[in-house]
Amino acid sequence: MTGRTSPPRVLIASYLEPHHVEGIRAAAPGAEVVYEPSLLPAPRYPADHYNTIQRSPDDERRWRALLAGADVLFDFDHGHLAELPAVAPRVRWVQATSAGIGQLLRRTGLDRTEIIFTTASGVHAVPLAEFAALAMLYFAKQVPLMLLQQGAHRWQRFAGSELRGRTVAIVGLGKIGLEVARVSRALGLRVTGTRRRGTVHDAETAAGVDVQRPIGELRELVADADYVVLAVPHTTETEGLIGAAELAAMRRGAVLVNIGRGKVVDELALIEALRSGQLAGAALDVFIQEPLPPESLLWDMPNVLVSPHSASTADSENAKLTDLFCENLRRYLAGQPLMNVYDRERGY
Repeated sequence: MTGRTSPPRVLIASYLEPHHVEGIRAAAPGAEVVYEPSLLPAPRYPADHYNTIQRSPDDERRWRALLAGADVLFDFDHGHLAELPAVAPRVRWVQATSAGIGQLLRRTGLDRTEIIFTTASGVHAVPLAEFAALAMLYFAKQVPLMLLQQGAHRWQRFAGSELRGRTVAIVGLGKIGLEVARVSRALGLRVTGTRRRGTVHDAETAAGVDVQRPIGELRELVADADYVVLAVPHTTETEGLIGAAELAAMRRGAVLVNIGRGKVVDELALIEALRSGQLAGAALDVFIQEPLPPESLLWDMPNVLVSPHSASTADSENAKLTDLFCENLRRYLAGQPLMNVYDRERGY
């Protein structure tokens, strides 16, 4: 911040409720906060940061002028991603509204710029962990069978199973994975897991994990589990991490839950494992191709729960994002290290 002669201009590039915008202004009086909702895509649901907009020529000129004068962006301008350094040459920092921005930055070349990117790591941990719990209960309590019988108006009793005493293996013990561990322990599951770099040592965060294995023992980890939850980002190291060999190593009748990224799993091998009965089911929030193509076999498989990459989105998201951004903005103005800085080497 040294050498600055005017307040940094912060441009909010996706919809926020007015009271959150005022919260940002109040938290950082040393910044000029610009918010023009008429120039932004209208949200289709709470915390929608991915809609697009067709602006009139006059509105596009106004928007480009705002980009040209911005020093900081709250969220990406998805209409000018690849050309961001050209249309917003003053921007030095972008606060993302997603945790997994690595592939987007690489695809657009933004990872080769000097812009600092901070992620929303941790913001989505609770809704994703709750989705993982939902997925495990969905199959344990025979929800697909219940819905089938309800649709057929058929009253036929059956037996479900308990989660208590079962084992869940969490691949990726980051903020999301540790929240999955906490929720799983509350449900009575035995929790095992792995992470890319070493193990979790902090007593508070490791308390929910019974057994930790190095990533090199992934097959042994999944072989010991009734449920496998994927909570890893998509990087060069994790692409195809769960393939035919790993699926074959899983307990017959296990369930896979993917809340990480679609390319972590070999989808063709997954479909075969679901068809053969090797896996009892899969709950998938992410896919190799999104939106999931209409012709995908996954849509119609009775033992698959398809979520349209919405497990992380909750009506509380914008409040959490605003809190994170306010703290980072205070740090930015004070010249202090920012939270959740994107690591170009790791890809997350």
